[in-house]
Amino acid sequence: MAYVLQVDFKMNGPFGDEMAEAFTDLAKSINEEEGFMWKIWTESPETNEAGGIYIFETKETAEKYLDMHTKRLAGFGVTDVNAKIFAINSKLTEITKGPIK
Repeated sequence: MAYVLQVDFKMNGPFGDEMAEAFTDLAKSINEEEGFMWKIWTESPETNEAGGIYIFETKETAEKYLDMHTKRLAGFGVTDVNAKIFAINSKLTEITKGPIK
C-alpha cells in the first residue's frame, strides 16, 4: 500500500521559474530517497507558502523522509512545518485516475 505525505510551510520565495531554478538539484536528490515514488510541488506566492504532495511505497519510508526533511528545513530557518501522512485507497484512486498501481 502506498502512502501520501502532505507537507506545507511558510516561505518567502522564490516562486515559479525562480523556484524551479533554485531547487532543481534538490528535486533531483529527492528521486534517490528510499521508497519515494513521486512528488507534486506546491506554492502560493500570495500566502508565502510552499510544500508538496509526496507518494512513498510505505508508511515507514514516508516517516523517515519527513524526519529528514523537517531537519533540513530547520537548517533553512523553517521551523513551522505542517505534515500529515495518509494511506491511499488504491481502488478508489484508480477510479479517479490517480497514478497509483
